Amino acid sequence: MKLNAHSLVGLLFCVGAVVAGSAAADELADVSTAFRWLGRNDRVVIEAYDDPKVTGVTCYVSRARTGGVKGTVGLAEDKAEASIACRQVAPAVQFNGKLPLQEDVFTERMSILFKRLHVVRVVDVKRNTLVYLTYSDKLIDGSPMNAVTAVPVAASTPIPVK
Repeated sequence: MKLNAHSLVGLLFCVGAVVAGSAAADELADVSTAFRWLGRNDRVVIEAYDDPKVTGVTCYVSRARTGGVKGTVGLAEDKAEASIACRQVAPAVQFNGKLPLQEDVFTERMSILFKRLHVVRVVDVKRNTLVYLTYSDKLIDGSPMNAVTAVPVAASTPIPVK
């Protein structure tokens, strides 16, 4: 099978989308923080991420989104600040297989190149708790800004780990 330039670009985009994140975000709301004459205003967005391997746990992330012309067309670099709160949103938590002790649950681009927002799940086996961390990284200099939250799991449901 021979690939032309359009097919190759489409294939690379699809592969990048799959590799970029294992969960999809639902944007719940946003609030404007700074007026921009052209393009969207700067804003803070609230997004919900369902953990793809833990049914019944959702993480809520708030973060800054840069507006203006660059932000509207996706060329602006968003600030590295984010907040996270994960909660049990179903009567019981269910696991879709064994979990690694630490894993990126979601990652999303924060600039056109090299800067990403991460949500990492860490299993605290001793306390039967899922700990979620959000931070951003950049190819040259990442940010030490981070936020953490935890979801305790009932003792009757041990977390299956790899």
